[in-house]
Amino acid sequence: MARSSSGFVAGLTAAAVAVVGFLAYQASANVPDTLAKPLAGASRVPTTKAPRDKKNPVALPTASGRGERVVYSVDDDRVWLVAANNRTERTFKVTPGTVDPAVGTYAVTSRSKAVTGSDGAEIEHVVRFAVVDGVAIGFSSAVDGSTGSPDSTKKLGGIRETRKNGTAMWNFATIGVKVVVIR
Repeated sequence: MARSSSGFVAGLTAAAVAVVGFLAYQASANVPDTLAKPLAGASRVPTTKAPRDKKNPVALPTASGRGERVVYSVDDDRVWLVAANNRTERTFKVTPGTVDPAVGTYAVTSRSKAVTGSDGAEIEHVVRFAVVDGVAIGFSSAVDGSTGSPDSTKKLGGIRETRKNGTAMWNFATIGVKVVVIR
């Protein structure tokens, strides 16, 4: 009897290992390639400054993609929230961290309602979309409402916005929404 129960346990163990292996394969096969990296096959955004409307400098720059997206200009420190019909729902100034993302198209990969920022500030409405040299890049609002310049001696990826704009970003930029970084 001991012999048959040990065979049964060995069979169950082998089956469990096979199931875990299969589930691990499925999980790795379903992880988005876009996780914190520029989207593959996305329309290439020029590395030169995107053309601007000289009469309306806060207008959505041309060559900033199509469809629903967040557009972030690292040169102008400005964000546009763009609806699926390519109309700007909101635009506002931001205060960038000390580490900028590369020009390209990304996707929102994670969000946090409230955390402590890498600068020690209590922040809310964190919307992350990239990682540069181990530094997470994302939009956030300081709970105290501050948007001052970051400490230039630290590597900080937080792009600060006012609380009102942070709420708008939080409601707009859910997981998977495109983030287009332009010059």
